[in-house]
Amino acid sequence: MSTIRIAHSPDSDDAFMFHALLHGEVDAEGLSFVAETHDTETLNALADEEKIDVLAVSLARYATIADRYLLLPHGASVGRGYGPVVVAKAPCRLDSLAGKRVAVPGLRTTACLVLRLLLDTFTPVVVPITPHDAVWRALRSGEVDAALVIHEGRLTFEREGFALVCDIGAAWTASRGLPLPLGVNVIRRGLGAPLIERVSRACSRSIAWALANRDRLMQELATSAGPLDARDLDRYLAMYANADTERMAPDVIRAIEALFSEAARRGLVPAAPKIELSP
Repeated sequence: MSTIRIAHSPDSDDAFMFHALLHGEVDAEGLSFVAETHDTETLNALADEEKIDVLAVSLARYATIADRYLLLPHGASVGRGYGPVVVAKAPCRLDSLAGKRVAVPGLRTTACLVLRLLLDTFTPVVVPITPHDAVWRALRSGEVDAALVIHEGRLTFEREGFALVCDIGAAWTASRGLPLPLGVNVIRRGLGAPLIERVSRACSRSIAWALANRDRLMQELATSAGPLDARDLDRYLAMYANADTERMAPDVIRAIEALFSEAARRGLVPAAPKIELSP
């Protein structure tokens, strides 16, 4: 029996998509799956080691690992008119943050890349997404002037007392006319084509099962949803664990190509990678 190593974030959408596979709810095609969880930037760094077979990474990271990993056609987190948010103690214009200190969840995150496309200059200050309240402490203390918030934090910033400066997903869609792909699942090319196909099918079944059993699974996830209450969890999964997660739509592929093309022109990634999806 082949053992497949998975690494994903502790966030609810990742737990949602891999739950069935890791708990024996779907056909694993004779494979054994083990998983570990890490914050987003740690996951991005793990790609360098090539020890993880299926890895949840920021789409931006794919620009530098496409020679070693294939994109899976499922498992993506996509913002359609919404996405990560820039927040501050008081309302302000995004362009007023030029040259200011902005907390970011990681330098290789998609959110950071898109903010660089929208805001010419700012000083990024890395504040990892775990613990979840670290970014709020950085804002309150004045360590940073604003914060780029991803995952669950984009639903809880108001109750923490902060003001919205810009939803970068909305800004991207308004200016480019495309959705904003944020996170993707990738699979190690070294597994070889036959095994890649088996793993991909098993992961796809897990996502389909989760979507078909959403209410049941939400009850289980509610015990480990961090700062999210039941209503927030429902909203969060609606945003990032949906039909786009089950299968990348053609406009998502176009959005990936557009994002990398623009980032390459601006010198923010070495080159626009060829977009290759696993079976």
